[in-house]
Amino acid sequence: MTLNLRVLTPKRILWDSEVKEIILSTDSGEIGVLPNHIPIVTGLDIGILKIRLNDQWFTMALMGGFARIVNNEITVFAHDAEKASDIDPQEAQQTLQIAKDNLRKAEAEGQTIEADLALKQAELRVRAVNAIS
Repeated sequence: MTLNLRVLTPKRILWDSEVKEIILSTDSGEIGVLPNHIPIVTGLDIGILKIRLNDQWFTMALMGGFARIVNNEITVFAHDAEKASDIDPQEAQQTLQIAKDNLRKAEAEGQTIEADLALKQAELRVRAVNAIS
């Protein structure tokens, strides 16, 4: 038995196929989803989406959003998302360093909030790349 997974962002459909299992980073922690999961709608944290096809795992960086699970159909509506395989490891490390520097330099509250969010996103992209290594 399988699940139908769709990962959508405002700009594109990032994933649309059958999978065996997923692990989602929700606002209240990670949840695993197997066939016949109870219906649920949950908020998503900035975190990793792990997808199992047969015996192979794929990883995606999700920038928050929400997910709907019902009747073996999973729809993930993400603010933004990126397949780990599409992330350049060197660029991700450089972006992380820039985000750290920007957070250190932030002076106003608005700058600090914006820099902190950019740092979380940069850290996530590096974690996603490392998860597939």
